[in-house]
Amino acid sequence: MGETSAKRLYLLDAYALIYRAYYAFIRNPRVNSKGANTSAVFGFLNSLLEIMTKEKPSHIAVAFDPSGPTFRHDMYPEYKAHRDETPEDIKRAVPLIKEMLKAFRVAVIEQPGYEADDVIGTLAKQAEAQGFEVFMVTPDKDYTQLVTDRICIYKPAAMGNGAEIIGVPQVCEIFSVQEPAQVIDILGLWGDSADNIPGCPGIGEKKAKELISAYGSIDAIYDNIDQQKGKQKEKLIEFRAQVELSRHLATICTDVPLSWSDESLVFQKPDFDLLNPLLDELEFKNLASRIRELFMPAPRQATLFDMAVPAEHHAPSSFKTIADVAHQYYLVEGELALMSLLAEMSVQKRICFDTETTGLDTERDELVGLSFCWKQGEAWYVPVPSSRDKADELLLLFKPILEDGSILKIGQNLKFDMLMLRRYGIDVQGPFFDTMVAHHLLHPGLKHNMDFLAETYLNYRPVAIEELIGKKGKGQGSMRHVALDKIKEYAGEDADVTFQLYQKLSVELSEAGLATLFDEVEMPLMKVLEKMEHAGVRVDAGELNRFAGELRARIESIEQQIFELAGEVFNIASPKQVGELLFDRLSLDPQAKKTKTGQYSTDEETLQKLKGKHPIVDEILTHRGLKKLLSTYAEALPTLINTKTGRIHTSYNQALVVTGRLSSNNPNLQNIPIRDEDGKEIRKAFVAADDNHLFLSADYSQVELRIMSHMSDDEHLIEAFKRGEDIHAATASRIYNVPVAEVTSDMRRKAKTANFGIIYGISAFGLSERLGIPRGEAKALIDGYFESFPGVKRFMDASIATARELGFVTTLSGRKRYLPDINSRNAVVRGVAERNAINAPIQGTAADIIKIAMVRIDKAFQEHHIQSRMILQVHDELNFDVLREELDLVKEIVRREMESAFELKVPLVADMGQGNNWLEAH
Repeated sequence: MGETSAKRLYLLDAYALIYRAYYAFIRNPRVNSKGANTSAVFGFLNSLLEIMTKEKPSHIAVAFDPSGPTFRHDMYPEYKAHRDETPEDIKRAVPLIKEMLKAFRVAVIEQPGYEADDVIGTLAKQAEAQGFEVFMVTPDKDYTQLVTDRICIYKPAAMGNGAEIIGVPQVCEIFSVQEPAQVIDILGLWGDSADNIPGCPGIGEKKAKELISAYGSIDAIYDNIDQQKGKQKEKLIEFRAQVELSRHLATICTDVPLSWSDESLVFQKPDFDLLNPLLDELEFKNLASRIRELFMPAPRQATLFDMAVPAEHHAPSSFKTIADVAHQYYLVEGELALMSLLAEMSVQKRICFDTETTGLDTERDELVGLSFCWKQGEAWYVPVPSSRDKADELLLLFKPILEDGSILKIGQNLKFDMLMLRRYGIDVQGPFFDTMVAHHLLHPGLKHNMDFLAETYLNYRPVAIEELIGKKGKGQGSMRHVALDKIKEYAGEDADVTFQLYQKLSVELSEAGLATLFDEVEMPLMKVLEKMEHAGVRVDAGELNRFAGELRARIESIEQQIFELAGEVFNIASPKQVGELLFDRLSLDPQAKKTKTGQYSTDEETLQKLKGKHPIVDEILTHRGLKKLLSTYAEALPTLINTKTGRIHTSYNQALVVTGRLSSNNPNLQNIPIRDEDGKEIRKAFVAADDNHLFLSADYSQVELRIMSHMSDDEHLIEAFKRGEDIHAATASRIYNVPVAEVTSDMRRKAKTANFGIIYGISAFGLSERLGIPRGEAKALIDGYFESFPGVKRFMDASIATARELGFVTTLSGRKRYLPDINSRNAVVRGVAERNAINAPIQGTAADIIKIAMVRIDKAFQEHHIQSRMILQVHDELNFDVLREELDLVKEIVRREMESAFELKVPLVADMGQGNNWLEAH
């Protein structure tokens, strides 16, 4: 770009950004409480805010494609004819985005008969003539033809990468041209499959760049057509008219009849009267806060002593707040008030409670207060003294009630409160009702935090504490420092809101037929997880430090090998330098793809395809793997060992994974690598408590395949499992029509990949990529699989049909996975939903089965007064710290409960191992 101008115009290509945002969330879409997919609006607004906050434009406008044909359709009726139908969620998003832009006072421009790129091209050229610097906000390569010294492409941030500016030098480098206008001729030869621009058959991206780089233009190529040879010359001559047409189609029009003024595009402050209701409707609470901070910064942080909330923090009128509802919250002070509260609590059948804490670490932080509620609109807050002795003395009074197994305990993220109280000697007993887990079971694709639930179910925004003192979630200890006469206005709010949510959600669970799964599996499991988290797992920091040292030495040695193979020293961590080495200097792939920044792609998938072409590729892959192992595990895990307990206490989440699986974080122990030898060394550091204990690992054998056999009712799979055969060898035997004894290791490997791939709806392309075989062979393998196991194909078809009819699929326990895109007219979107329709019932049932087993094992341990403890759950695997003298009994209990957790048409099998550490046991 030239010198910085006071006039900076940003022109946004609406649909390019909308599609980009929508597909960025395709596997984990944002959905509000009404079930509406808000991914496109959310992503588009984030891009808009990125520009407003970081670039501070003086002028801004958004261009939309109009409905109906354009002048290009008049030239070529097949233009864009092969495009998939616009996803329904995008169609619904566009009017909302236009309303948002109106509220932001951002000009929306669309012109009948012309596309958005024509509008942007015209505006860019006209604005450039008026002294503007112009930034075309789009990821679309076609815009590169418009770039000049004062017009560039602004590609918004994505996938963790920052925003990218593409100017004249970048365009010339990417396309190997002297000036950006030559991109038109490259596109004329190359064509564009997305827009159905034909180009010249046989000439792809690389050849088109070479020809234009050599001759300068399409016209010059035809002026020197005799210099071309063979098929290429024939194609150029035969398809000259098509090439000329393609060049016209690819040319962005810069003389669209538009009328605009400098003032009409000026960047302005939003109209909050229009904007706030839209943000509320879409439930963009955090985004709304960002927008308010950007355009209406508060002069200082408000506190409880202000009592009045600053105007810019007022909840929208569509939501009630604490000031709008009848309530009576009591501050419990003095012995008489305390005794009165305890007397009332002791006769209740159900009690909702919530903890205020100094932080989020249940092993290190402290209680600040407890709030209780059992009647809507009434709550009690009990401050907890900062002195530990006095705190223990106070909490001892609540211990009998909280440990009373006849009183229902209600909470939001109740496991956190239970873990905190356990630190004070209180072992909270059920039955339980966790509103967060209940909502996840009912609506697994939505958010489950209390603010979201309150707004959804109660039309209420709990803002008192959060807004007034800036508290973030549970913790921060703010309540310690607030005058007690102020607390009673707010401190019971969380317990009161949670109690009201319980009243709503308990009814909804019953109506949805999910009460049994919730009461008999999820809530008992919560108690099991609480005990597991509290117990933690012993980790040998010395072993990890030893392994870290070994890894560093190996990494350094491999680096030297890589430098020797390369013949030079370079930055192995730089994708740019690695790409230049592999593709420019070593020429390992003439068809190597470049990213839009002009550098070669060197991700793992790319490098895996190059294995065997040069020894340096294997060394680079090994180097990357060891570096990740070092930083993610060998160096990181010791820092997470609790200094008080000497253990790692991970946190399990029941309300995150839509299929019902548990997740683990801080740290994530479910991703500890096991397949490669180096990864296994990490598991060696997970050890038994002491010399008198052993590490026991119990793992379901091929549980998802067994569930698929049951659900598909395929007689051949069922018989193979009943006979205890090697299921992958048995599969290969049927597919390749050979006796099991003649199945080769390669046949078994391919059958195994097909077995597990089928569960995830793998395509012939996906299977060919995974196995490294031609697509035709992969298709034949899948066809052979379905011919051999026809029940599996019937099950897959039936799952998709059920999803299309009902909008969801279920596990064998009744857990639901909603699939709103199952009937989409867009093939990509529909395909993702169809794969989930096949996989979710299987994976979700596997999750339910191991949860049932965990609850039953814990119950059996209590009945037999077992001192051994369950300490880890990793997908289909359970791990135990076992007292040596209890080993036989523990193994008997674990095997019995795991293998009888659910009755299938095939046996459930649990494989077991034991040792001094996780590696030995697994």
